[in-house]
Amino acid sequence: MSKMLLLTLNEHEEKVIDKIIAAISDYVQVEPMIITPASVLSFPGLEIRQSQRRVLQDGEEVYLTRLEYSTLVFLASNPGIVLTKTQIFEAVWNMDSDSCHSSVSNVICNLRRKLEPDSKHPTYIKTVLGVGYKFSGETPGNDD
Repeated sequence: MSKMLLLTLNEHEEKVIDKIIAAISDYVQVEPMIITPASVLSFPGLEIRQSQRRVLQDGEEVYLTRLEYSTLVFLASNPGIVLTKTQIFEAVWNMDSDSCHSSVSNVICNLRRKLEPDSKHPTYIKTVLGVGYKFSGETPGNDD
């Protein structure tokens, strides 16, 4: 099973990490994924204004808890990428856990209840059976 490490670094720290990755890349398969948060993530009917920590659905503000907001931003920053519950938990909760699945499932359920027009047939947060979740930035009604 692969692990994902999400880091926020200053310029000096980034140079140090680049040197470490270069040194171990001959021994370990490392695939750095650089995620630079946009100030606004915009999808049909949904806008996430990160600098204001606001979520708007069809122009109306949606109030989210800290964990709901962070989970949404993590998923929406990686549209179309399947993320496991473990990856989501480690990125959002900032800790390792073997029993994270119910915590992530509960947050996803709450997000769907607040954001999805029909939580039984989600538009934004899709379940990938047996794997995890992915965020779909497609127009509602279109599966990717």
